[in-house]
Amino acid sequence: MQHTVGTDTPETRAVHHRTATIDGRTVFYREAGDRSAPTLLLLHGFPTSSHMFRRLILDLADSFHLVAPDHLGFGYSDAPPVTDFDYSFDNLTATTEGLIDHLGLDRFALYLQDYGAPIGQRLALRDPDRVTALVVQSGNAYVEGFTPFWDVLFAHAKDRATHEAEVRTLLSPASTRWQYTHGVPADRLDRLTPDTWNLDQSLLDRPGNDAVQLQLFWDYQFNLDVYPDFQAYLRAHRPPTLVAWGEHDEIFGADGARAFLRDVPDAELHLLDAGHFALETHGEEICALVRDFLTRALAGEGR
Repeated sequence: MQHTVGTDTPETRAVHHRTATIDGRTVFYREAGDRSAPTLLLLHGFPTSSHMFRRLILDLADSFHLVAPDHLGFGYSDAPPVTDFDYSFDNLTATTEGLIDHLGLDRFALYLQDYGAPIGQRLALRDPDRVTALVVQSGNAYVEGFTPFWDVLFAHAKDRATHEAEVRTLLSPASTRWQYTHGVPADRLDRLTPDTWNLDQSLLDRPGNDAVQLQLFWDYQFNLDVYPDFQAYLRAHRPPTLVAWGEHDEIFGADGARAFLRDVPDAELHLLDAGHFALETHGEEICALVRDFLTRALAGEGR
């Protein structure tokens, strides 16, 4: 059965908070919408969780099936110690694949943000035919997107012992709050709720989670090895692509957004007057862009 939009009922509008056991680990995910409607898989970044998509899920559930998991080590998913789980973006991808199979998602669009980008890129490379469209929000796929923020992280990748103390500051409350507040215009600052960075920080501060995050900081260097293959995928498959990016993002700069046009010239690019977590300050604008884009890109899609 094919749909351009899902069935809009009180039940499909409801957001469900569920868990699945994937390879012996509990994965938390949020789900809403008619399961027969086109699916959008929402992949969050650091230091947050599926919580970042809470309003977008509500806004789009009348027309789409939405699934937003918490990566292992984040949110309400399991966060095994580094001695019990090899934290890498390859392994986070494998867990996400397990959830996709568990839910029976044959085809899906991907929403890529921050850490969600390298996970989604691997998913697209492993089975391009399953991916119906891309929505990218500060989800880097080009070296042009790296800002000076990354200098210490790449130095840490080469010499963990020397740079660990400095990198640890990225796990501090001040740094977590800064990720939300930087690049936000003064007239939108009051749209930010402290709930976001306080929730993120409470989960970062769980015993042993610092080691998890340090390991993922170190492993991030290997995501750059995926970029050439992902760019080749974009050129070969030309997936419908929407890039909605905070123009003032000091973590992944706007040049990283513009670079998508090199491989997908017909991508739809929107640079917003926002920072890294643009959904928090420009949620209405992004929702409207995503709804319009997916309605056109996924016409006739259904599971």
